[in-house]
Amino acid sequence: MSAPSWFRLGGIERYVLGQQARSLAVALGVIGALIMLIDFVEISRGVGSDVDLSAPRILGLMLLKSPAVILQLAPFVFLFGTLGAYVALNRRSELVAMRAAGVSAWRFVLPAAGAALLAGVVTIAALNPLASYADGLFQRERTRLSGSAAPEQAAAIWLREGDDQRQMIIRADSQDRANARLLGVSFFIYIADGRGGRTFAERIDARSAALSAGSWRLVDAVGARVGERGVRYATLDLRSSLADEEAFERFARPQSTPIWSLPAQIERIENAGFSSTGYRLRLHQLMATPLVFAAMSILAAAFSLRLLRLGDLARMSAAAVILGFAFFFVNQASAAFGSAEVIAPFVAAWLPPVLTLLAALTLLVYTEDG
Repeated sequence: MSAPSWFRLGGIERYVLGQQARSLAVALGVIGALIMLIDFVEISRGVGSDVDLSAPRILGLMLLKSPAVILQLAPFVFLFGTLGAYVALNRRSELVAMRAAGVSAWRFVLPAAGAALLAGVVTIAALNPLASYADGLFQRERTRLSGSAAPEQAAAIWLREGDDQRQMIIRADSQDRANARLLGVSFFIYIADGRGGRTFAERIDARSAALSAGSWRLVDAVGARVGERGVRYATLDLRSSLADEEAFERFARPQSTPIWSLPAQIERIENAGFSSTGYRLRLHQLMATPLVFAAMSILAAAFSLRLLRLGDLARMSAAAVILGFAFFFVNQASAAFGSAEVIAPFVAAWLPPVLTLLAALTLLVYTEDG
C-alpha cells in the first residue's frame, strides 16, 4: 500500500532535510561540547575541591550530568541547526533556484518541522528517561563525594499519611538509613470530625520509629491525648499506609524523574500530602518538547526565507537568534511563575511554545504569501 501523496517526500524535500540533518548534527556537536567543557570545569572546581578526583572520575561525572543539560538546551540545536542549513542553501543560491522554479517554501519547511516534531517525540520517550537516570546518579554520587550526605540525614524529615478517618503528620529530626529508622520522631494524629474537617487528637513523641509490615514500631515513646495525661510506652505500634521505602527515600527532583515515572510520582507526592506543582510543570514541559522543536525549526526557516528578499543575512540571522533567546527567557520566567503557583503548570509549560509557533507561522505566511 503506497503512502498518500501529501506524505511522500520528493527529491527537493529529501535534499533539504538532508542538509538540515547535517547542520543539526554540527549544532548538536558544538553545543554539546561547550556544555561538557563547562560541566567538566564546574565539577573539578566544585566536587573536585572537596575530594581528590582523578581526571577520568571527573569525566565520568561529567558524562552523567551533561545529557540532561544538553536536552534542556536542545531547542537551540534546532534553532541554530535549521538556521545554518537554510543560510547555507541561500549562500549557494539553491533556495533562489527552488523559488524561481515555483517551489513553495511550504514544501520544505513543513517536512523540516515534521522531522523536528518527530525528534521531540523520540527525545521525551527515549532520551529523557536515560538523561534523567544519569542525572539522578550524578546527584547521588556528588552528594556522596562532597560529604553532604550527613547534613541531609540530619535535616528534619516530614511525612504525611492516613485515610478518610485518620491523618498523621510525622516529623523526624534525622534518619538512620543503615537501620531503616527515623530518629527523634513526633507523630501528630488528626481524626475526622464528621463535618469534613480534622480535629487534633493525639501527639506521640518517640526516640525512634521503624516502619515494617504496615506499621510503625515506636521505641521509648510518650503519647498524650487532648485533655489527658501523657502515657509512656517502651514500644508502641501504629498502623501505617506507607510503603517501607517511602519513609527513608526523599522524592527525586523533577529533573531526575523520567517522563514515564512522573504520573506515578505526582500521585505518590499528593498522597503523602505534599505539593506536586514542580512535577506537574515538568510533565507538561516534557510533553510540549516536540512543539518547541517544531516552533524553533519554523522560526529559523522563516527568517532564512526573508533573506531572499531583504538580502541582509547578518541582520536577519541575528534577529532569529535574539528571538530564540527571548523564547528561552520567557519560557524560564513562565516556569518560575508556574513553580510559584502564580499560573497553572499547564499554562506555564504550553503558553511559550504555542506563542512561538504562532509567531513563526505568522512570519512564514507573511513572507511566503504576502
